[in-house]
Amino acid sequence: MNAEEFKRVYYPFHPKLYRIAFALLNNAEDAKDILQDTYCKLWSKRNELPNVLQPELFCIRIIRNLCLDFIKAPKNRRDNEQIAFISTTTETTPEQEMESKEKIRTIERIMQQLPEKQRIVIMMRVCSDCSLKEIETAMNESAENVRVLLSRARKNIKNMLLNEQ
Repeated sequence: MNAEEFKRVYYPFHPKLYRIAFALLNNAEDAKDILQDTYCKLWSKRNELPNVLQPELFCIRIIRNLCLDFIKAPKNRRDNEQIAFISTTTETTPEQEMESKEKIRTIERIMQQLPEKQRIVIMMRVCSDCSLKEIETAMNESAENVRVLLSRARKNIKNMLLNEQ
């Protein structure tokens, strides 16, 4: 496979692959690095790529595996993962802002307590706005399992929030 054909086939997946990496890693720089590693890995296998029947799924599997390897590496673990929440209101009092920040910290802490698969699924769905199909593919889970994981994650978050009040 030459460079032009590689670009034509594999570069259109770039936005989706980045969203998956960001959802799994929750860090823009790490997601960009993993995405670059994915393209390097693809390029190194360029002679085998014409035999790949589903290039998009192949790319998703590679990026998912690279992200999971990255997460599992002890040197890459982050104790204080931050989730970006965008405020929909611009006019808030200092008290409201403080209360909002406290709620965000509570939700971040609760999300860190979720089992790994539940945490990843809820982050991909809520924080990165991935579709259920994208989550299924990235997580290598069935549609039913993704829905169950998402439901359990939401239920666990709700229960933990109620226990904190």
